[in-house]
Amino acid sequence: MNIRVLSYNIHRAIGFDRRFAPERIVEVLTEHDADVVMLQEVDEGAPRSRELNLAKELAESCGYAHYALGHNVSMRKGYYGNATLSRFPILRERNIDLTVGIRKRRGCQHTTLQLHDEQQREFHLDVFNLHLGLSARERQKQAGILAHSRELMMLDESTPCIVGGDFNDWRSLLRAYYVEGLGFTCATDKEAPNGIIRALKTFPSFAPRGALDRVYYRGNMKLLGAKRCRFKISKIASDHLAVITDFELTKPVTK
Repeated sequence: MNIRVLSYNIHRAIGFDRRFAPERIVEVLTEHDADVVMLQEVDEGAPRSRELNLAKELAESCGYAHYALGHNVSMRKGYYGNATLSRFPILRERNIDLTVGIRKRRGCQHTTLQLHDEQQREFHLDVFNLHLGLSARERQKQAGILAHSRELMMLDESTPCIVGGDFNDWRSLLRAYYVEGLGFTCATDKEAPNGIIRALKTFPSFAPRGALDRVYYRGNMKLLGAKRCRFKISKIASDHLAVITDFELTKPVTK
């Protein structure tokens, strides 16, 4: 079974021209037609986004039957956080608090998706959709919080699992932790002919210099390909570019 997973910091659907234009985000999502979409900086009830539930609006506009929104930040009016849109039923959803001390509130939304293979055998895909902090030390602590969370620790290493989102990891300092420490592979890494590994650059969208948006995976999954969005509209729709990853799920765990 093949699936497409997309991760995108939509910057509240406010583009570089400072316009709130969710239709541009809809265009990007529709063109890539992913099965699972991980979004960061998603508003609900905020005046700057017409007090809309952006997760609901985007899910309905793009034809996703299932969605979940996890609040990270409470504002004077409204909230924002991470949202997961899915073509598959969402069996469980929980927001894992990654806030460190008095720093800005951060979170990781965990969803368990219900899939069926060609023989209609049921199996699960666990998705961790996160947005990490701005300092390296903060991000290291947040990675540790997630690693020791019940949601991640309870998973068998063969269970298909995605950890993706906006890592804010400019220097790839967390790669070794996820790859060597937790057994993940970074889908958004590209190996050059000289053997040097480079991550897909996604920020800022109009002239990307930083590989902030990443997708890690482990379990019974095979990477088929990874790319960043190259549509002209994506250079202005948000300050980040979307990353798109394709996988084959192998040896599904029957339930």
